[in-house]
Amino acid sequence: MAGGRPSKYDPAYCERVIELGKEGKSLTQIAVALDVPKSTLISWSNAHLEFSTALTRAKECEQAWWEQKGMDCLTADKFNSAVWSKSMSARFREDYTERREVAGVPDQPIQIEDKTTAPRSLAREIAFALAAGRKAPEEEAE
Repeated sequence: MAGGRPSKYDPAYCERVIELGKEGKSLTQIAVALDVPKSTLISWSNAHLEFSTALTRAKECEQAWWEQKGMDCLTADKFNSAVWSKSMSARFREDYTERREVAGVPDQPIQIEDKTTAPRSLAREIAFALAAGRKAPEEEAE
């Protein structure tokens, strides 16, 4: 016999979870609406196939809601596309996170060039040259 309190799980939660997803609610917001910790939602998902299916469907509905908001605002006067984009990549990593592939020659180490250090190095050289009373590197070349 299992110990502890009986579960608050109710199969009727499945419908509510999907409805909340259709409103664009996150997993945390769904947990708050059901008055349970987010970890409980995950436990219920592991224990009840129908609840797992409902959470999956809710996530799809959530993404559709957010995508529609972005589409609706494309022609709006005040649309903060940066905030929308950041939210999408945080909420829906699989579909909205930018990925970069690195290709190399088989059996050779991949060559990585850090382009961010060159401007810093040049700025440092210019600062030292100016402090020493010399001309900046590009001025010396003239």
